[in-house]
Amino acid sequence: MQDLIRRQPGVISTRVGYTGGEVPNATYRNHGSHAEAIEIIFDPAQVSYRDLLEFFFQIHDPTTKNRQGNDMGRVTARPSSTPARRKS
Repeated sequence: MQDLIRRQPGVISTRVGYTGGEVPNATYRNHGSHAEAIEIIFDPAQVSYRDLLEFFFQIHDPTTKNRQGNDMGRVTARPSSTPARRKS
């Protein structure tokens, strides 16, 4: 999913991880009740939030609980048009 979103025009960067849940430092093999998440940094002059959401739901079926194709686990998306801050 991350690779497909990253290829969309206007997407600057993506980052995946986990959100919610009780497991400290969740990992792919140990994420408990966490949901998989993707952060999307994008240029709103090139792609709209709505267009990103439409694409996300074309490749993600929210009616399939805890599974997307061969991947198992909850997934959520949180797009942002705010550039990531970099440490100097």
